[in-house]
Amino acid sequence: MEPKFWQDRWARNQIGFHLPEVNPCLQRHWPLLGLAEGSKVLVPLCGKSLDLMWLASRGLRVLGVELSEQAVEAFFSEQNLTPRISERGVFKVYQADLIEIWCGDFFALGSEPLADCTALYDRAALIALPPLMRAQYVEHLNTLLRPGCQGLLITLDYDQAQKAGPPFAVTDDEVKVLFGSDWTLETLQEQDVLGESWKFVQEGVTRLDERVYQLTLR
Repeated sequence: MEPKFWQDRWARNQIGFHLPEVNPCLQRHWPLLGLAEGSKVLVPLCGKSLDLMWLASRGLRVLGVELSEQAVEAFFSEQNLTPRISERGVFKVYQADLIEIWCGDFFALGSEPLADCTALYDRAALIALPPLMRAQYVEHLNTLLRPGCQGLLITLDYDQAQKAGPPFAVTDDEVKVLFGSDWTLETLQEQDVLGESWKFVQEGVTRLDERVYQLTLR
């Protein structure tokens, strides 16, 4: 999946993956991590998610990574924030208050800006990637983050024959294969959310399981 795919989606405003509210699973389960105020949280493929604001409102330092400059600029504009903008290697970094978004390819991100990162929040990254890239994504996470890092992962699982991704279906078995060798996994929630997802219903999907995992890097 080429970067141009996502840039075109934003350019055409085809952003059905963007939630117009803070993710309820984040609000329900994030406190279980027990992070200290001032902890840094990595949010890959963050888009213009309102979850960034929610995390920052808890006193957390948020480092988002997003390919689309349009999405990054929309986030700061819609939140009435005026970012400081700098260049960090191949990335353009926007920063305001406790939020910084690194605009560029997540796979080009090095470990230096995450040296003090103790948390991960993935609501829309893993499910945005096709199978081969999902493995590469987890391998890259393992190089960026340090043992003891905690996180929340939210996935969707459905019959991929009924609808082409993204978002892609990621099974519980695949999550265990991808993360099992380096992370401790605990399933916090599993429910069929098809009734809340009219676009999936319209496309003929008959089951849409949402799972929330708590992760700890060993």
